Amino acid sequence: MDRIELFTDTARDLVDAEDPGAVFFRFLASVVRLTSRNKALCDALETAGAGHFAPSPGAGQDFDEALEALLTRAQRAGAVRRDVGMTDLRALLVGCLSMERARGAGDPKGDASGRMTALMCDALRATPSVTKLPPEGGKRNESRCEVCGGALAVARTGRPARYCGGACRQKAHRARGRTRRP
Repeated sequence: MDRIELFTDTARDLVDAEDPGAVFFRFLASVVRLTSRNKALCDALETAGAGHFAPSPGAGQDFDEALEALLTRAQRAGAVRRDVGMTDLRALLVGCLSMERARGAGDPKGDASGRMTALMCDALRATPSVTKLPPEGGKRNESRCEVCGGALAVARTGRPARYCGGACRQKAHRARGRTRRP
């Protein structure tokens, strides 16, 4: 409940910010980032939107009102599609939280990559644009196979791999053999 009230207060503080579109998208991204690793908080945000938040029913309504104020300002500024309402935004936010949580569960470090958040924000933009997505799997500095360009798994020995598997290793060996022959 305290975190939802913090989100509400933050949204209220941001209502008068200079760039309403950028503020709106940063706020959504931060809510997802701060909430996706906490199942109880995800559940609380979901039930708060439905008005069934038991500890404090007003907290969910206050959060929705503050979020709607940010949405309205961003729409007036032309940054967010005009056909998006609070019902749509709530569904996207809860869905995004769920997807980032599921993606983070598959990552042993628990780092959510932000891919779903970037896709959600692109869906809300008024002008068609494509945000550069974080790499699949959330690995920013991953190495690529020299032959096929596929992602390389980190070796247990810590030695950097050059090929994704035996087939690519064999192709590279054959290519080296062809270049050495006179």
